[in-house]
Amino acid sequence: MQTASAFKSKLSAFLGPNAKKRFLLMLLGVFGMGFFLSFLIETAYGSDTCTFMNLPLSAKFGLTFGTWQLCLNIVMLIGVILMKPKLIGAGTIANMVGIGYISDFCRWLWARILPESLFTLQPARSIVFVLALIPFILSIAIYMVADMGLSPFDALPVIFTEKLGLRFSTGRMIWDFAAIGVGLLAGGKLNIGTFLLALTLGPVVGVVDKFLKKHFLKLDAPQNQSDSEQTASA
Repeated sequence: MQTASAFKSKLSAFLGPNAKKRFLLMLLGVFGMGFFLSFLIETAYGSDTCTFMNLPLSAKFGLTFGTWQLCLNIVMLIGVILMKPKLIGAGTIANMVGIGYISDFCRWLWARILPESLFTLQPARSIVFVLALIPFILSIAIYMVADMGLSPFDALPVIFTEKLGLRFSTGRMIWDFAAIGVGLLAGGKLNIGTFLLALTLGPVVGVVDKFLKKHFLKLDAPQNQSDSEQTASA
């Protein structure tokens, strides 16, 4: 009994506060990213830098997007484990496995139930792109707010910037441009979606972070209660 209780206590400490809610947010974020990414890929207007790099590479190696992304993530994960394992969590594994394969499955499904013109002819193509881009960005924000581990692609720039003594924003920009460079060398074509993601992701994450922590995770409640008590005492 004591062993089970000790294990539960250690698990709770590892997962942090609001573990169930954060786990739900993480799953929602991963599913949303994979689902809406499938539409962004089909419209070919651009996506996040990781996808931009992995799509042409997967084609060159003759693998599905999900399989190639998983293989590359496993290689990157080894580096993260060796250098900073605390960045790894349940969300790391879900991100590695889920996004690519969810996207692959959805694209397979769209090819069978949706008309091709939806992704190739205007104005449908642009409408689908916008309607997919907005929830895709929100899904990324939700996943990040859950704070249950970084993907290997996102963890490595954190490690490198710390080791090189750079500001994270600078290191992340270098990392993203390197990914874009690899994607271009592999035959990818840079488009507007990648730029829109780069410009909007930071502000959206900030807004979603504040909203979910206040209204869903209730992280502000203890502080608010403390403030109220101090006001009453005064």
